[in-house]
Amino acid sequence: MTDEREPMTSDKTPRQRGVYLLPNLFTTIALFAGFYAIVAAMNYRMETAAIAIFIAMIADGLDGRVARLTNTQSAFGAQYDSLSDLIAFGLAPSLIMFHWSLMHLGKLGWAIAFFYTAATALRLARFNTQVTDKAYFQGLPCPSAAGLMASFVWIGSAYELDGVSVAPFACALTGLVALLMVSLIRYYSFKQIDHMKRVPFVTAIAIVLIIVGIALEPPLVLFILFSLYISAGPIMTLWMLRQVKKQRFVKKQ
Repeated sequence: MTDEREPMTSDKTPRQRGVYLLPNLFTTIALFAGFYAIVAAMNYRMETAAIAIFIAMIADGLDGRVARLTNTQSAFGAQYDSLSDLIAFGLAPSLIMFHWSLMHLGKLGWAIAFFYTAATALRLARFNTQVTDKAYFQGLPCPSAAGLMASFVWIGSAYELDGVSVAPFACALTGLVALLMVSLIRYYSFKQIDHMKRVPFVTAIAIVLIIVGIALEPPLVLFILFSLYISAGPIMTLWMLRQVKKQRFVKKQ
């Protein structure tokens, strides 16, 4: 009898046991942070919940880099990372927004929250099954979407905004971000940046200013940064389409 928990393998194919610890450890941290964000939101600790989402973003950014640096990439790690992303950047942000504001809209509130979660799942499934350009993402990346949602809730908690009064805006923001995730709009991935190369001095100054701004007013500065990135996608896509039309027009002449 064969144990059903282990797939049957031929004699020619060696059975691979175990998983790589280091990259999957960061993925587990991201998963735990997403789970903790949900628990904090259920207890109406919105600032803590929002911070947990950003901790999940940091851990999620590190797992892939560590896997590439240590040459420990695997199919298991990729699938585990997607499941972790669905919890940390799909379910957790939608529930945080729901408990803070969307719940006051009744059925519309939970429907929009579910739409955001479903859009995240669809976004991840498309990313896993399509061969995409490394320089660009097709559709808004779910960590960036979660960052905007979490920073908005963080602003509301820090400045003592009433979730009831901003419920219509929260509903529109959640729906818009969900649509951007499943759209065909292109977003720069930053994967082509070589961190070992020299950068202009102005870039270093800009990074310092961003760090100082986050230290002084973390929710507001983070919300502005994510808003700028999300807005850049449609602008860049329209510019690219305009360039393509110009090239086609020139060829016809």
